Amino acid sequence: MVMNEMKSGVINRIAGPVVGATGLEQVRLHDMVWVGNERLVGEVIRLNVNQVTIQVYEETSGLRLGEPIIDTGRPLVAQLGPGLMGQIFDGLQRPLTILAEKEGGFLSRGIREPSLPTEKLWNFTPCVKIGDLVEGGMIIGTIPETMSIEHRVMVPPGIKGKIVEIKSGELTIKDAVAMVEISPENRVEIPLVQNWPVRQPRPYHRRLDFTEPLVTGKRVVDLFFPIPKGSSAIIPGGFGTGKTVIQQSLARWSDVDIVVYVGCGERGNEMAEVLNELPKLEDRASGVPLINRTVLIANTSNMPVAAREASIYMGITIAEFYRDMGYDVLMLADSTSRWGEALREVSSRLEEIPGEEGYPAYRASRLAEFSERAGHVSWLGNQDEVGLRVAESARDGSISLVGAVSPPGGDFSDPITQSSMRITGVFWALDYELSRRRHFPAINWTKSFSLVDLSTWYSENIADEFPQLMRSALSILGREHELQQVVQLIGQDALSDLERQILLSAKLLREDLLQQSGIQAVDAFCPIEKSYWMMKAIMHFHEAAQTALKNGVNLSEIENAAVLQKIARMKELPLEIAIDRIRFLVNEIDNEFLRFEEMREKTNA
Repeated sequence: MVMNEMKSGVINRIAGPVVGATGLEQVRLHDMVWVGNERLVGEVIRLNVNQVTIQVYEETSGLRLGEPIIDTGRPLVAQLGPGLMGQIFDGLQRPLTILAEKEGGFLSRGIREPSLPTEKLWNFTPCVKIGDLVEGGMIIGTIPETMSIEHRVMVPPGIKGKIVEIKSGELTIKDAVAMVEISPENRVEIPLVQNWPVRQPRPYHRRLDFTEPLVTGKRVVDLFFPIPKGSSAIIPGGFGTGKTVIQQSLARWSDVDIVVYVGCGERGNEMAEVLNELPKLEDRASGVPLINRTVLIANTSNMPVAAREASIYMGITIAEFYRDMGYDVLMLADSTSRWGEALREVSSRLEEIPGEEGYPAYRASRLAEFSERAGHVSWLGNQDEVGLRVAESARDGSISLVGAVSPPGGDFSDPITQSSMRITGVFWALDYELSRRRHFPAINWTKSFSLVDLSTWYSENIADEFPQLMRSALSILGREHELQQVVQLIGQDALSDLERQILLSAKLLREDLLQQSGIQAVDAFCPIEKSYWMMKAIMHFHEAAQTALKNGVNLSEIENAAVLQKIARMKELPLEIAIDRIRFLVNEIDNEFLRFEEMREKTNA
């Protein structure tokens, strides 16, 4: 829209990040506006007869009544195209690295810069030809965006017709790559870049069932509380329980193609640590720098609170874009509590009736609306339509959403935590006491849960006995919790030898299976196959010990068994030899308990 067509008004009210204006009667809800002489970025959030209410995404100090407000005529949009990978944006998709080079340590208000490099040349290779029929969602060409990611240029949703022109070779994001004839009188250009409103979910053909887990390399997650590809999970925990560390670990080790990391209201030093470490880390699958498959959106706690909401929606829109290409995407939101706090602050400025603990009444619906944008879906193109030549095979993609929650004081009755629990399928509860004991990940196995049943996948791909083995291990950990309460009341002498052995097996599960290194590469990532055999070895020891105790073997002999040292060192075994060594260890457990039986028989004789 050109300048002389833009509608303008004036400021008549300022309340922190919320600004009122008159003279914008034709503006639409969620339109973006430029506020004040410095042209701060704002969004229309309420419309009255003569009054427009705007939330400003930049610091409003210094604004005065009577300054102009200009309507851009469009909502907040994400610029989607080649060049996203490896970038660091703020919540409005301004490239922070480029702005830092121009501005230095602190950014000026109202500063702007194109989100994607406008002059960079991209090598476009078409995969359709003139005369092919295409429609929204279909891939018409590819671009090698990074060493590990192939950018797939798609027809924008809503366009359907015949290719009458297709380009190849080096292009910039300002160029059109193809021309589609919708009708003899109507031809449209297919751009290299799509602009998409961040509050509007991108369309897809249909949702698909959850069929496989997202392998995270964390044994407590992969064994007991798996998240399927396309599902959502939350990580609630108090200060210092390791939410950010777990999310960084998920970004590095998870079995996904692309990671979108949103730092929403987090401390600046934590975001700086993420920004400094990611370029140094390598993707375990390809060996290339992890930043080559990562998009970072930084919105630290000292930035205006209104921009936190923009950063969340910007992140999920970018994730949907790569999902539509057929990639598996992991979106990490750290944290949704800070987003909720921003909603509460803006709501109070709007003088809305407060809900629970001052949060707005629409808190839960906003969280649910955002969470529903995760999913496992199939591509938009209609393969069955008569006359449509499909230039590709059917594809599907997924967005797995993991959001950290920071309840005050670690209290899980916090409204944000409770609302998140109702709308997500996986709950990883962080425990302060576990983190104090340096137990990583500090996920409490008695409070966590996963509502998605993936037992069929585990049975078919890992082992038939996997689901039963997992349930037995969780039962031992739950039984330990009950026995510890008895010990605290009347002492350990009140327990039988069988019950004491349960405590021993639970200790093996806690310390030798669930506790994991966040630093050492040999243990930082653990494939499911190795996790399964580690669990099998411990459960085999437990069953053999219970049988031996019933046959009269002394508990002290079991507690001093030589194989316990080898069980404790299973996690240190390199991946290439781990499974064979643990299989051999299972046989050693049988041999050692056989010796116990023989010694008992000699003693009785």
